[in-house]
Amino acid sequence: MFIQTESTPNPATLKFLPGREVMGEGAVADFADAPSATRSPLAAAIFDLPEVARVFFGADFISVTKKEGDWRNLKAPILAAIMDHFTRGLPLLSGGAEESEVSETYSEEDAEIVSQIKELIETRVRPAVAGDGGDIIFKGFDSSTGIVSLHMRGSCAGCPSSTMTLKNGIENMLRHYVPEVNAVEAV
Repeated sequence: MFIQTESTPNPATLKFLPGREVMGEGAVADFADAPSATRSPLAAAIFDLPEVARVFFGADFISVTKKEGDWRNLKAPILAAIMDHFTRGLPLLSGGAEESEVSETYSEEDAEIVSQIKELIETRVRPAVAGDGGDIIFKGFDSSTGIVSLHMRGSCAGCPSSTMTLKNGIENMLRHYVPEVNAVEAV
């Protein structure tokens, strides 16, 4: 098994590509700390390394965020954990472990606007940020202020350039296609 690595815009996060499906198209799993990783044998094995701060599974990649230190010392043990997991054929998630999502907030009158926003996020934003080892999901829309709330995961969470991505990229695009949108905020 050959696992490629790619840097991400977040210098604390490295993207691992095992050359096979990880979560599958459209599915993700985000583990913000070791206790949240108990539902995944692979995430738990990666969190066994004390320098690991976050693990994120995308369609065909695994993003790992480090606390501090040098990637030269951390990369090999992460590669070993990923290789061991897939070569042993272990399950990615243990029984009935669906990722719970916080409900979306918007009024029924805004359903059509929200539908447009979600479509743009799914078709234009999520594929782009997945290429950088992260994910962004819709969390809400307030029609009185025109603010769209988004949740950033994976390498996007805590990334120094995430504010620029939100304001210069996502916000400008949403404002262009959906005039009711005035701003975008991370939650």
